[in-house]
Amino acid sequence: MEKMADAGDVTLRQVRQWDCTNIIELYIAGGWWNEERDASSIQPLITGSFAFVVAVESSSGRAVGMGRVIADGVSDAYLQDVVVLPSYRKQGIGRRIVAELIQVCTAAGISWIGLIAEPGSAGLYAALGFTPLAGHLPMLYRPGGPHA
Repeated sequence: MEKMADAGDVTLRQVRQWDCTNIIELYIAGGWWNEERDASSIQPLITGSFAFVVAVESSSGRAVGMGRVIADGVSDAYLQDVVVLPSYRKQGIGRRIVAELIQVCTAAGISWIGLIAEPGSAGLYAALGFTPLAGHLPMLYRPGGPHA
């Protein structure tokens, strides 16, 4: 069993660049990285986001969590890639990241903030004001699907 780390010395930073290896570590922890992906995609992913927040362990300077917003900057925003390293979970870091991203959006006048929650994470988002979009269905484009 992995030892739980202390989240007491973790600060949030909104960034425009970060160590790619550290971000890949977070994507791996979320189950969102595969070996075919190129590390060179990380920096454009960060700079292309409306907001990118990392949760930084002060003693090491290492990001132990992250989240980002994809938005048009006017009306609509989507939270994306919210993840915390396993040994730092269940300590409120994810909640802090999401709250910070919401604040960034609302400060910009964006009130429509959506997301697709991973299984088991709905409680985190519900506690921060998110509700299911009744009558809506998330969909994903698949090249070569039945339309081809």
